[in-house]
Amino acid sequence: MASRVETDEDDDNKGSMWVLDQKLDQPMDEEAGRLRNMYREKKFSALLLLRLAYQSLGVVYGDLGTSPLYVFYNTFPNGVKDQEDVIGALSLIIYSLTLVPLLKYVFVVLRANDNGQGGTFALYSLLCRHAKIKTIPNQHRTDEELTTYSRSTFHERSFAAKTKRWLEEQESRKSAILILVLVGTCMVIGDGILTPAISVLSAAGGIKVNQPGMSSGTVVLVAVVILVGFFSMQHYGTDKVSWLFAPIVLLWFLLIGGIGIFNIRKYGSSVLKAFSPVYIYRYFRRGRKTGWTSLGGIMLSITGTEALFADLAHFPVSAVQLAFTLLVFPCLLLAYSGQAAYLMNNLSHSQDVFYRSIPDRIYWPVFVVATAAAIVASQATITATFSIIKQALAHGCFPRVKVVYTSKKFLGQIYVPDINWILMVLCIAVTAGFKNQNQIGNAYGTAVVIVMLVTTFLMILIMILVWRCHWILVLIFTGLSLIVECTYFSSVLFKVDQGGWVPLVIAGAFLVIMSVWHYGTVKRYEFEMHSKVSMAWVLGLGPSLGLVRVPGIGLVYTELASGVPPIFSHFITNLPAIHSVVVFVCVKYLPVYTVPEEERFLVKRIGPKNFHIFRCVSRYGYKDLHKKDDDFEKKLFDNLFMFVRLESMMEGCSDSDEYSLYGQQTERSRDGLLNNNGNTASSNVDLTISSVDSIVPAISPPHVNITVRSSGQVSSQTEVDELEFLNNCRDAGVVHILGNTVVRARRDSRFYKKIAVDYIYAFLRKICRENSVIFNVPHESLLNVGQIFYV
Repeated sequence: MASRVETDEDDDNKGSMWVLDQKLDQPMDEEAGRLRNMYREKKFSALLLLRLAYQSLGVVYGDLGTSPLYVFYNTFPNGVKDQEDVIGALSLIIYSLTLVPLLKYVFVVLRANDNGQGGTFALYSLLCRHAKIKTIPNQHRTDEELTTYSRSTFHERSFAAKTKRWLEEQESRKSAILILVLVGTCMVIGDGILTPAISVLSAAGGIKVNQPGMSSGTVVLVAVVILVGFFSMQHYGTDKVSWLFAPIVLLWFLLIGGIGIFNIRKYGSSVLKAFSPVYIYRYFRRGRKTGWTSLGGIMLSITGTEALFADLAHFPVSAVQLAFTLLVFPCLLLAYSGQAAYLMNNLSHSQDVFYRSIPDRIYWPVFVVATAAAIVASQATITATFSIIKQALAHGCFPRVKVVYTSKKFLGQIYVPDINWILMVLCIAVTAGFKNQNQIGNAYGTAVVIVMLVTTFLMILIMILVWRCHWILVLIFTGLSLIVECTYFSSVLFKVDQGGWVPLVIAGAFLVIMSVWHYGTVKRYEFEMHSKVSMAWVLGLGPSLGLVRVPGIGLVYTELASGVPPIFSHFITNLPAIHSVVVFVCVKYLPVYTVPEEERFLVKRIGPKNFHIFRCVSRYGYKDLHKKDDDFEKKLFDNLFMFVRLESMMEGCSDSDEYSLYGQQTERSRDGLLNNNGNTASSNVDLTISSVDSIVPAISPPHVNITVRSSGQVSSQTEVDELEFLNNCRDAGVVHILGNTVVRARRDSRFYKKIAVDYIYAFLRKICRENSVIFNVPHESLLNVGQIFYV
């Protein structure tokens, strides 16, 4: 077979692009499958699965497990008038637990995880890979060849393809999906504030049952002290915290299940009639509006369900499913049934039914465990909040904050210090401000049901675009979910003025922050895209770019993966010198959970060789993070040097040389590309979305054998000279050039746009972390170039 070395003539780049075919030891399908499976969910041994299921108790199920502390109190805040009401309420609880956490989430929604990542942004990432709905169009066809970039293809006339085209037609639909995701994310953050407040306050309220003379202020003070201690522990990380909390939650579930069995035996098993749905109909017929509004309290029995999905980043799906079906679900059913049995014989004890139903001999041990479990309950929503904030960061929807990995084994376990302390302050404010479980419960219910509705709407698109389900299955799932959740939503609307406004205000504040930040991010990217410099202008400057080329390497950071960024022209227009080697560095996040290390960097040359200008694109998933122990600069130069070697090797080959991919001759398009996993990028790409330069991974993976049959010597003198030149420039010094772009609203902009851009976005830019800190750039090697643009 004849070798093919092609030239890539981009619209804005007249430089050369080299493609090297490779020969692999394994067949294409087998090797590609191996690579993809390597990054899918790991297959855990039975022992490890049990261990992770045990650990998940301390993180995932604390919130769901402590609901028995306050459900009946919020359902019947004024006492119970009829035993039939207790049966009806229990029946609603039983079917709510069965339909929502068990059937919807454990068996359906958990399957929609993005390689083990859960939450609203994980669903959004899946959708972004299957349809072009991402509002920052910085993706390129090369990204689709990543090992972790898994997606399915559609038949042109299929329902999925029609839905995809409908979503892509208008920008407003893309924005609507993003806003929906942001609303769900903000409500989960609201959960992270309200869960600790209601759980700890409910547990601390047990003191008053045994000590009736204690004031409510003392109970609130105890709750606040517990909350401060809890948030102060978060920096130890999920792994350590889960080992501490897991035995507490396990003991808690065994206790509430055992107490439930005790009460059923003591007060009669007639309460088990609640498993018949007939009593739900009787409950509503008898209670009418009162019964309808009480749904807000009953819905608290399924709080923590969304955290169950969002916390998947910390544990595998199988471990979460195992813990729920074998332990959590049966113990919760026993706990609620036991409380209902006690309440049927003590109708006036609805406000503290949990503590009054405990046998006297074990009251104080259960109180201690309940308080500890309430602290653990908060952990579920806190870790969920950390996970979704990290995902929002990667999608350009949250200001840059510090993210700390707390486990070397499980990269999904993180800690966000700034968010932790903000949540603590807001949580204490809610606890001290309301001093009442009922009002906090109303607020809590509002947040929970809105998150569930958002998940349902996103799941509809997932089932159509990702799973490609039959429309009848989509209709069944949508119908059942919306019937339950809209019923609860209509109930909590009656309680907006009774505390339900709190999560709406909190979520509204976070929604403004996230929306404004994303708007500024999009506008900055659009400014760079529209203001990028043509390659003809750069070529017209000559080899010296019309300036003095000083020794050293200049790393110019840009958000563009194509073209020459405006920061470069701004720099050389105002300064008389530029470095001997210039590398445009683009760090971008993709809608994938992670990018394998060997596929992270893409390198190409810009312009003729004597210009010594390169482009390097560094790609990350939303689970990846720039960590200080990662030597980003070293990896960048390693890839750059490898690119020079590969380029020189192809220059030394004649047309008679043989290169092969998987032992087969491969046809290359004009935009030829070499990927580390041996795949060839498709030329079928919509250039209106992104016109990214063709770029080439520089490092060949260990399993690839590069076979070169040539009569000439592969390593040319040119390669040696250029590598020596690059090394000398590197020794002379590396300067990191970052753009400090200031975004301002135009004078003729509307007042709300001026407030959003000139005040809110400017304030967020001022308080968030600098790019130099995120990229770990030494202060002495940093050069900021300021620019102002108007939107």
